[in-house]
Amino acid sequence: MDTTHQSAEIPAAGVLLDADIEVPDAPRGLVLFAHGSGSSRHSPRNRYVAGQLQGAGLATVLADLLTAEEERVDVLTAELRFDIGLLAPRVAALADWLSDNSDTAGLGIGLFGASTGAAAALVAAAARPNLVQAVVSRGGRPDLAGEYLRLVQQPTLLIVGERDATVIALNRTAMQQIPAETWLEIVPGATHLFEEPGALEEVARLTRDWFIRHLRPVAHAGGARR
Repeated sequence: MDTTHQSAEIPAAGVLLDADIEVPDAPRGLVLFAHGSGSSRHSPRNRYVAGQLQGAGLATVLADLLTAEEERVDVLTAELRFDIGLLAPRVAALADWLSDNSDTAGLGIGLFGASTGAAAALVAAAARPNLVQAVVSRGGRPDLAGEYLRLVQQPTLLIVGERDATVIALNRTAMQQIPAETWLEIVPGATHLFEEPGALEEVARLTRDWFIRHLRPVAHAGGARR
């Protein structure tokens, strides 16, 4: 399957964010990755999942949620990665841009959030109910989305490793607050980073199936997002 690659600087909430955009021929939808916990668009785990989604005909966007200067600060303080009020508007702005970009307009948008990025994805989904169609969280902290969980209208898949007991408990609690269709998948034998043999492959399979099930083409109408 042929895939078009584009590296872009995307304006988002007052900053420019570096992004890698991969669009296969006749894409079935688009998945925007929201990284967390000090990660970036170079995350090998997210890149693996993105590759599996591309193989299934889904466009993917891996974008840094922090600028280079912010990343330098975060390495020292580890504070910005937990700043959902900073990260979520950027995820929403990236989705806005993708809905207007000529290569991706008209594609149903899903959000894939990892760790703290899952909270940013859920808050962005709550803010864009007519733009974002589905959400997947990998080892996520949906609890950090707080009161926004009750505003999430999109079908949401929560994926957690079996040996990540604390995060399982946080996801179970968050699941009770999300009014939309929500499913919790626990990957057997997996820890928080899904480093065990076959664990990340299972994450990719679950993610692929969820987005293929829920993403649909949309009529492109510039500015009609909310």
